[in-house]
Amino acid sequence: MRTALLIRHGAVGDGAEERFLGAADLPMSPAGEAQVRELAARLRLRAIPDAIYCSDLSRSLRTAELLADESAIPIRVRPALREIEMGDWQGLSRREIAERRPEDYAARGRDIANFRPPGGESFADLVERVLPCWRELVEDRETQVVAIAGHAGVNRVILCHLLGAPLANLFRIAQRLACVNVVEWRKNEPVVTLIDGERL
Repeated sequence: MRTALLIRHGAVGDGAEERFLGAADLPMSPAGEAQVRELAARLRLRAIPDAIYCSDLSRSLRTAELLADESAIPIRVRPALREIEMGDWQGLSRREIAERRPEDYAARGRDIANFRPPGGESFADLVERVLPCWRELVEDRETQVVAIAGHAGVNRVILCHLLGAPLANLFRIAQRLACVNVVEWRKNEPVVTLIDGERL
């Protein structure tokens, strides 16, 4: 593989960004689909993927479909690329959690990498799930350009891995809706050439 494009899905709905969406299977809104269509049009001028990977959540799969734009680009679904599972916190706002479970909310702030909400995953758990799938993509010698139509948390843990950044710092990596991150292999080493980009 020569280039990897890590893409976040578009907007889901009003207020979703203020809540722990996690692995809830909510579709993109019409505005979110428009965001991805705009990104796809820009990508076609620069780098057309040989394959697109996505999770089995509808917003990720729909992002992959829009990126493929009815072409013959294969879409490969990998449940391992799902967004982090937030368990009992899923669908709740940060304010609601801070008010209902202040001790847990504070504990998450102290150890963002390892805190696991009831019934959910930690970001360390997410790393253990995502990185084997990432390595599978990297080792694919038949594709030159691969896109992952993914999620903010998934993108962040991959980028932390590539940059050698502590997982505790993952929220220092911005991931706006329908953004693209670019990884290029130079002398057999991955180099992150764009983070949270709107344009290529």
